[in-house]
Amino acid sequence: MTLHGPCLALSLTLAAASLAAATSAQAAAPSPLQMVGPVAEYKLYVAGNVRTLVADTRVFVAAIKAGDVEKAKALYPSTRTSYEKIEPVAELFSDMDSAIDSRADDHEKAEKDPAFGGFHRIEYALWTQKTTKDIEPVADKLLADVLTLQKRLTALTFPPEKVVGGAAVLMEEVAATKISGEENRYSHTDLWDFQANFEGSYRIVELLRPLLVKQDKAFVEKTDANFKAVFDTLAKYRTADGGFQTYAKLSERDRRMLSGKVNTLAEDLSRVRGMLGLN
Repeated sequence: MTLHGPCLALSLTLAAASLAAATSAQAAAPSPLQMVGPVAEYKLYVAGNVRTLVADTRVFVAAIKAGDVEKAKALYPSTRTSYEKIEPVAELFSDMDSAIDSRADDHEKAEKDPAFGGFHRIEYALWTQKTTKDIEPVADKLLADVLTLQKRLTALTFPPEKVVGGAAVLMEEVAATKISGEENRYSHTDLWDFQANFEGSYRIVELLRPLLVKQDKAFVEKTDANFKAVFDTLAKYRTADGGFQTYAKLSERDRRMLSGKVNTLAEDLSRVRGMLGLN
């Protein structure tokens, strides 16, 4: 079909407007220099959490080596919190993540595999075997691995695309696998991990907010509302001492509702890299 007169003029006007909008959006993408501040602030956030992780792990390991099962069980979920907050960058070191946070499923002989260590091997001993016997070396290695992670993160130049993309990937992981309760399958302390995962991802969004608002203010408001919905949902399962109920108490309906909210959040965060020109 050939356009004539007013139709042709309208078509050209719309095409020009579309091109101008695309050019404007491209020009509005933050420069690498504008990303320096938020990434530097995030590195400080990570450093603070790693210091807490080291300190908490020392106390946790001391309880294990003292043979105090109940104290170690009480410390387990809170000790993990700092690691879960920084998971988007901790996972950049796959060997460290495997050593610190692998599940039994990741090993050929599951719980009986000598290579199965870290938090979840200790979790298995505390809740299933109900003992600290024979896991003192596992605890010592956990502390050594946490200290190694601290050194590596201190020396790491944080790639902006990994920081930003990691928040979305973490939400996808929560919705796809963690929501089933597979991670803390012996202790059922999953809600502690979820809270920490969401806090860590939200911190990334907070630091990027000035840049994101320039791109799409409505998107930022929507994302904030979706984070609030997740935090409000988790708050329902808080206990009087500031912890969380056992995840085993959540019904399948509760888990599906939580999964739906997390999936919405993951969809939001999957857009952030593109909005900031980091794809």
